[in-house]
Amino acid sequence: MDNSGKEKSFHLDKLLDKVQSLKQEGKKIVQSHGVYDLIHPGIIQHLKSAKQQGDILLVTVIRDKDIRRGPGWPIFNEQLRMENIAALDLVDLVCLVDDETPFECVRRIKPDVFAKGQAYKDRDQKIHERLFEEERELYFGKSKLFETDGFSFSSSQIIKQLLDFYPEGTKEFLKSFSKNYSINEIAENLESLKNLKVLVVGDGIIDEYHYCQPIGKSAKANLVVNQYLDHEVFAGGAFAIANHVAGICDEVTLVSLLGKDDSREDFIAANMKPNVKTRFFLRDDAPTIVKKRYVHQYLNQKLFEINYINDRFVDDDLETEIIQYLENAISEFDVVLISDFGHGFISKGIYDCIERVSKVLAVNTQTNAANLGYNLITKYRNPHYVCLDESEIRLAAQEKFEDIESIARRIRKKINANYLIVTQGKKGSIGVNSGNAINRTPIFSTKVIDTVGAGDAFFAFTAPCFARGLPLDFVSFIGNAVGALAVQIVCNKKSVEKADLLTFIRSLLR
Repeated sequence: MDNSGKEKSFHLDKLLDKVQSLKQEGKKIVQSHGVYDLIHPGIIQHLKSAKQQGDILLVTVIRDKDIRRGPGWPIFNEQLRMENIAALDLVDLVCLVDDETPFECVRRIKPDVFAKGQAYKDRDQKIHERLFEEERELYFGKSKLFETDGFSFSSSQIIKQLLDFYPEGTKEFLKSFSKNYSINEIAENLESLKNLKVLVVGDGIIDEYHYCQPIGKSAKANLVVNQYLDHEVFAGGAFAIANHVAGICDEVTLVSLLGKDDSREDFIAANMKPNVKTRFFLRDDAPTIVKKRYVHQYLNQKLFEINYINDRFVDDDLETEIIQYLENAISEFDVVLISDFGHGFISKGIYDCIERVSKVLAVNTQTNAANLGYNLITKYRNPHYVCLDESEIRLAAQEKFEDIESIARRIRKKINANYLIVTQGKKGSIGVNSGNAINRTPIFSTKVIDTVGAGDAFFAFTAPCFARGLPLDFVSFIGNAVGALAVQIVCNKKSVEKADLLTFIRSLLR
């Protein structure tokens, strides 16, 4: 076989045809699958051992978008990583693959042997539970599993030693945190959330990204003309929060509003996780909320946004129907999450009902273009846990320049919350508990693709942590780690998964 890199590289569909043809010739196919960022001695030993198990060594390289292992990953982009692997004489076939569903490419390729390297062998069952489940399904009667021997090198450890991603303050924080919490303890704490019954109540939003590129200024008007290229549609707002929570809690119910006409319910149902039950109420005076963002595809910059929305509160009859449902249902749940975007759902009557009958209540009020200055956390009383960003709490306090610690303490006391966490973007987050103790946690993100939905992910993970009684420093740490993963995802294209979170945390605390 021609060993030049160009001849080795295939798109997945073409690769499937090639593999089928080779199998018909009696060739035994061995597949190795991974990131292949740094080609170190451990990887070479792994590939040599794998090659000895068959006739053809096929390597599938995970695309950049599906790598969320921690700061600095990947060092090299997907094209370079693929070319580096293809340059090795012992590799016969190479393919770039999606890995949003782990090992999906292995299912499609159906190799005779799947070569499992040292990095996979060393995984912790608690941290990588989802991957172990995927593997069990994969290997039963399909591909022979071969675990390569040899000495182990950790690419993430090498990267961490070679490059300084964080300032000294962050490194000191991580060193201190790792003394208080081991990775196994963190995994056990997250596992303890599994049996919580969670109710999410809030504004569901359909997020649309319409990609375009400027083609010139209009000759007859003062505007830039753009060419339409493509679009994506995501389940956002409370829909996204419910999906995030469903990754750590087995039983999740979502209550939200849809427009009676063109409800988009089929799309929403298709984009909710299987363990999310839904109860939708229909209003006939408003559409299902849609936010269309027009995005410069090359620069990944949002140009402008159009909202399809009626943000008046629901009418009395619909409010009564919602309250009756909540009064009967809430007692079944361990924690209620309110996601209030200020779009007409969470009226005073609905909140009073939730506050009166909830065991644990978590609230996130969002400030956006449609409600600026009108949707403040100070309209609430007695939430157990509150999550806001800095601009939202400054608006609530009517203080533009005051020290954030003072503002956080004052607002927590004013609304009588047990925990209050303020996210501060590049400054990390600050939390305050009922004893007015302050906790500061630095930012962990090193790569930002899109900030839309990151706050929702933070809230979705931290609220169950609070409901389980976990301490403020732990809750804040989990939130910031989740945020670092969420900003690597375009809008709400997918949820932050527990396995990805634990892998990321492990890389932070090494």
